[in-house]
Amino acid sequence: MASSIKQSNKLPFSYYLNQDVLYLAKDLLGKVLYTQIDGKITSGIIVETEAYFGVQDKASHAYGGRRTDRTETLYSKGGISYVYLCYGIHHLFNIVSSVEGEPHAVLIRAVEPLTGKDIMETRRNMSAGKATISSGPGSAAKALGIDRTFNKKDLGGDEIWIEDHGIKYTEDQIVASPRIGVAYAQEDALLPWRFFIKENKYVSKSNKV
Repeated sequence: MASSIKQSNKLPFSYYLNQDVLYLAKDLLGKVLYTQIDGKITSGIIVETEAYFGVQDKASHAYGGRRTDRTETLYSKGGISYVYLCYGIHHLFNIVSSVEGEPHAVLIRAVEPLTGKDIMETRRNMSAGKATISSGPGSAAKALGIDRTFNKKDLGGDEIWIEDHGIKYTEDQIVASPRIGVAYAQEDALLPWRFFIKENKYVSKSNKV
């Protein structure tokens, strides 16, 4: 369990520049997402993700080349965070990937608590043993203390970062399914671009935000 930032374990910026967002969404499973807030470190193993394929993806905020104050972050070079408010309640954390001008992103939908479980319990007012503490993107972000102030943060910094601890899953352990809550995306809503670890209790249920 990490008690300090291990620079050597951090994913390099080159990792985020990969233009295959589907590969990244799947490869991020097992990686460890960290936050450090007021000196308090929390982390969770990524167990569920969704890929958003830029301008051609009807489920993406950048579909059709849409550019607004909110979506401009998506057009940045990979390796920064994209955090937005969903339904006026939930902060959702996304990893911007690919090269500048190509707005790909991976939504982190669930994490398995690892470091700072007591801090997560306080933030979520529940036991870390309960799946709902970090199941679903809104819950995962809240457990890790992620809010709008984390938008456009450098993922190589000391506030939010991702490490590789060598946790690997076999193909049989990874499930690909349609994304959740994107019915508005018409045929793109059926694409199997949600990836999760089979039988992991922290994976969100299909009816959750």
